[in-house]
Amino acid sequence: MPKDDDVREKEPSSHDPSRRKFLKGVGIAGAGAALVDKWSLEIEAQEKKPPGALSGTVSLTLNINGQNRAATVEPRTTLLSTLRDYLDPALTGPKLVCDVGTCGACTVLLDGKPAYACLVLAVDATNKKITTVEGLGTPEQPNAVQAAFVEHDALMCGFCTPGFVTTISAYLKKNPNPSLAEVREACKGNFCRCGTYPRVFEAALAAAKSAKTV
Repeated sequence: MPKDDDVREKEPSSHDPSRRKFLKGVGIAGAGAALVDKWSLEIEAQEKKPPGALSGTVSLTLNINGQNRAATVEPRTTLLSTLRDYLDPALTGPKLVCDVGTCGACTVLLDGKPAYACLVLAVDATNKKITTVEGLGTPEQPNAVQAAFVEHDALMCGFCTPGFVTTISAYLKKNPNPSLAEVREACKGNFCRCGTYPRVFEAALAAAKSAKTV
C-alpha cells in the first residue's frame, strides 16, 4: 500500500505553478478584453462626434420681413427662439407651442416656403429670406387671408392662427383658386386644438376669391 506521504505528494497543490499560470493568463485576458472594449467605445464616440462642432455664441444677420436683423445666439438656438427672444423688438407672431415640429404654430416662410421655425437653426437661415406673420400684413393693412380670418371668425385661442395664416398665404400664391379638399391638404401641417377647422377653411376659400389675395 502506498504511504500517506506518497498520496499527499500526488495530490495537486493549491499553489501548483501550472494553476498559477492558468489564473494569471485568465486575468490578463480579461483585462485585455476590457481595454479593447474601452478603446472601441472611445473610437465609436469620436466617430459619432460631429466634426467642427461650434460652441459659445455667434453673431449673425437674418433677412426678416425685408429687413436685415442682427442677433447673437448660441449655435444650437432655433430660428423660433431667435425671433422671439433675441431680437429687439421681438417678433412674437410665430408661437412656441409643441417645440417639436408637430403643431405648425411657429410656421414661417423661408424663401416663400412654409417651415417650422422650431426645427430650423438660426445659423442655417442666414442666407434665406424669412417672412413671419408680421411681414404679411398689418392691423391697418391686413393681407387677404388675415382679413378673411377676422371676417369669418376663424380663430379662438389664437395660438395656432399665425401658423395657419402664414401657411394659407403661401399656398394661395401657388394655387389662387383652390378647392376645399386642396385647402385641407395644404393645412395638414397645422393643428388647431380648439377645433376651428371649418372656419379656417371657410376663411381660406373666401381669401382666394377676394380681390386682395396676395
